[in-house]
Amino acid sequence: MPITEQSLKPSSHPEKRWIALLGRRDEPTDGLEDYCTFLGGALQRRGVSLEKVRVQWADLGWANALRQLRRECSRWNGRWVLLQYTALAWSRRAFPFRILGVARVLRDAGARIAVVYHEPTRQSGGHWSSPVRGACQDWVIRKLCQKAERAIFTVPLETVPWLPKGEAKAAFIPIGANIPESFAQRPLPPGEDREKTVIIFGVTGMPQTDREVDEIAYVMKRTARAIAKVRLVAVGRGAIEAREKLAKALEGANVELTVRGILPAEEITREFERADALLFVRGAITPQRGSALAGVACGVPIVGYRNGSISEPLKDAGIEWSPWGDRDSLVRGLTRVLSDSRRWMELRERNFEAQENYFAWSKIADRFRAVLAE
Repeated sequence: MPITEQSLKPSSHPEKRWIALLGRRDEPTDGLEDYCTFLGGALQRRGVSLEKVRVQWADLGWANALRQLRRECSRWNGRWVLLQYTALAWSRRAFPFRILGVARVLRDAGARIAVVYHEPTRQSGGHWSSPVRGACQDWVIRKLCQKAERAIFTVPLETVPWLPKGEAKAAFIPIGANIPESFAQRPLPPGEDREKTVIIFGVTGMPQTDREVDEIAYVMKRTARAIAKVRLVAVGRGAIEAREKLAKALEGANVELTVRGILPAEEITREFERADALLFVRGAITPQRGSALAGVACGVPIVGYRNGSISEPLKDAGIEWSPWGDRDSLVRGLTRVLSDSRRWMELRERNFEAQENYFAWSKIADRFRAVLAE
């Protein structure tokens, strides 16, 4: 069973050939694979061929997977390997020790390792939270950084508590939305007597589902008291599973519910183009939240939580911020966005500018080329 997945056809004369190394596939959608696909498309247009390779330890077992990787990476001498890190990509129970063995195989083959930290610190909360597991993740994350030639973080470096200030091998490169960006022209939000559409992109699985559904319903019910006609559209992972909970929680409210679930990326973009606001309650909005960045990519004003200070480059995005856990602030923010056309236009333009300056895959690809320059 081959482990190579050629994501994109290389150009006739590629300037460079890089590898994106992935662990276990996430189901039903794999955000890391989507990330590599969009990054690969942007790099391809800049003379870099990015080949996706998956270490299939979950199917083959670690011994066979590493043996197969040794054969595969024998041709990678001198090439950059973008090693994609999350704890669960490299362990069933989030003890990711084996990724250090993967790094050893790559170094023995002469590959140049650039770790891409999609999780730069231990994961807290939910089923996978425990002091022992967290301590193991912290140790692996630091050890992996020592073994790498470059350490690429998807959050600003100053927000990574364990990273020494001025670490030469470290770089911050934002992620982009895993949907095509849109600069479609459209009029102002519908007038007061017209229906307003609020979109949510993804619902987290249990045990977070109930909290998110409760918050979505709370905000939508109270917003509907001020806005005559409101429609809620749910797309993405977990939306279908949460359909009945959402419908029950919204009973009696003047809110039309449409649940579409997982869609092709182009269709999700079209849903965003028809939306007036993105409501995000899956957690505090950070540069790692690709589902929130979908609003930025499509110029849709975002209403969501912050937790403490707002990190760069989200300060420039079109987000109506609320303190963490303050649902009434979310209501006020969403009502303002849907009723104040001037504020709506301001947030829309800010999102387009932030997308162009920071979150466009073309910008991200340019940043990778600069960081991994010879």
